[in-house]
Amino acid sequence: MNEPPLPAMISPGVEPAWILSQIDRAAVLLDDRGAVIHANPAAYQLRMRLPVQGKDGFAVLLSNLPTTAWDTARQDQRWSGFVRIDAADVTLAATLLRQPRPMDGVYLATFHDAAGNDGARAHAGEPPLALSREQLQQSEKMASIGQLAAGVAHEINNPIGYVHSNLGTLQGYVEGLLNMLDAHERALAAGDLIAARAGILALRERLDIDFIINDVPKLLAESREGIERVCKIVQDLKEFSHAGHNEPMRLADLHRGLESTLNIVWNEFKYKVRLEKHYGELPLAECRISEINQVLLNLLLNAGQAIEESGTITIATGSEGEEAWISIADTGYGIPQDALTRIFDPFYTTKPIGRGTGIGLAVAYGIMARHHGRIEVRSRVGAGSMFRVVLPLRQPEAVPVEA
Repeated sequence: MNEPPLPAMISPGVEPAWILSQIDRAAVLLDDRGAVIHANPAAYQLRMRLPVQGKDGFAVLLSNLPTTAWDTARQDQRWSGFVRIDAADVTLAATLLRQPRPMDGVYLATFHDAAGNDGARAHAGEPPLALSREQLQQSEKMASIGQLAAGVAHEINNPIGYVHSNLGTLQGYVEGLLNMLDAHERALAAGDLIAARAGILALRERLDIDFIINDVPKLLAESREGIERVCKIVQDLKEFSHAGHNEPMRLADLHRGLESTLNIVWNEFKYKVRLEKHYGELPLAECRISEINQVLLNLLLNAGQAIEESGTITIATGSEGEEAWISIADTGYGIPQDALTRIFDPFYTTKPIGRGTGIGLAVAYGIMARHHGRIEVRSRVGAGSMFRVVLPLRQPEAVPVEA
């Protein structure tokens, strides 16, 4: 690669090539058009590790920088985000920053695995960098669970509360029944049941044994229902929080995954949202169901947060040809048309500060891309949004499938 001479970076006499060579992550100097001026050894190692089928690795890498990165850098602000390389199944953490004088018009871009040690892994001959994507996905998943923690705690506390109350009532019932049993035993020991009858009947009436006999089965059934409710919530949380990126693709019931996800998220919005379901036939689909559940959770959270006071979320499902689909529509405030092309960019959000990380939809997009699926969106300000998840029933590549 022919590299034109560069002005000094930090101080006269210090060559940028030497400075970049001291950086352990991939670093590339670019001109204002995005052309490569210089790259350090770590960048060349990364370039060689990207299976881009004859294309220039740098061109593929840099073409995936979002327009927001350049817009931010041209305002002399540091951009940080993630770059997705679909051909290599890799997501890299990236930065872009315009250099100060005397390097006017020069930009520094860096790329690295979120787990670090890119160069070390390259020398060790390890596989392409997928770990950063997995860590981002798991971090977003844990952030979603944290956001829902209060609602989930409420959902658990409710049944635990009435189970606790029922146990207190049952304790009183048992004490009464033990007193009744003790009265019978004393009457048997005295050998004069006729004389003891009046006292036993009076005790039975005072303890209201007939009511206890009728109420105990109801209390036990209600308590069992509460415990089962808690077990279901815990199981749904375990399934959702499980890091599923190492799982093989399996045939999965999308309706079951959807209901499991709703079970986690619904307490967050049930007091302001009316839920409508229009479920169609959904064949089993080949996927990593924990990842699909994460996509659905992110979309449900967005739909609920888009509704400020009251509104409706409509969930519909169905299949067309060799694809299954799930749509989630809300009657919230909608997304401006000029933002629709950017909503899947990492760290871009239309929510108020503190309401969103800006990576939920980016993670969802990445998951669907790895499943050879897609997310379609329609939105109108003031009318709401509709997100449609489309998933092939069978993945293109032949992989072992377990029922």
